[in-house]
Amino acid sequence: MLWTAFLWGFLGSFHCIGMCGPIALALAGKDRNKYLLNKLLYNSGRTLTYTVLGGLVGMLGFSLAMAGIQQWLSILMGAVIISMAFFYRKSEKWIAGSGLSIVLIRLKSKLGRSIKRGGPKAFFFSGLLNGLLPCGMVYMALLASLAMQGPVSGMVYMLFFGLGTIPVMILLMLSKNIFPLGFRLKMNRLLPYFAMFIGVLFVIRGMGWGIPFLSPTLGLPTTQATEMVDGNITHCD
Repeated sequence: MLWTAFLWGFLGSFHCIGMCGPIALALAGKDRNKYLLNKLLYNSGRTLTYTVLGGLVGMLGFSLAMAGIQQWLSILMGAVIISMAFFYRKSEKWIAGSGLSIVLIRLKSKLGRSIKRGGPKAFFFSGLLNGLLPCGMVYMALLASLAMQGPVSGMVYMLFFGLGTIPVMILLMLSKNIFPLGFRLKMNRLLPYFAMFIGVLFVIRGMGWGIPFLSPTLGLPTTQATEMVDGNITHCD
């Protein structure tokens, strides 16, 4: 499933150009003596935030899996991703218009101050903050990492998602005219269909049909399985 995370990040970055594009272009004009290094630091910070969020969400997924609902969790998350596929833009507008808008305003203010400071540390810190900005594509990727049902697998999934966003953002920072509007619109039209495809994959995965890599038999988490084995051994003694 990791290839879906990378491809999701790559396609989703064309949508994120609308929000992150102005920030990326602002950063592109700073510290040209370390041009490429600063861009890599910025995108590394953003990817690190995604990775940490994936670990936190994956930990929640592991807790739910320990409750014995790991199969239903994958099916449910797949269904939610499918339903969100055509409403990811509305989720961003909802956050902007809710009480969380105050937090968002403060976050953007800190991001603006960090950009003005310049320097490698400011670029990295700007990337960390940027990873917290509302984005429908990130929300759906986090739902997928929740369905991965483990903190490590959740972190790895979001790491690959973040890596997938880097090529487009780097190219945008090199030239603002590299992606014509018509091309970006075509890529954006593909996003809902790809999100639905990912959702269907998670539903099939949750079915546990015993198909390797596609729909494996979902057993208990390793820790819980070990405890059950130990309990049976103790019982036998």
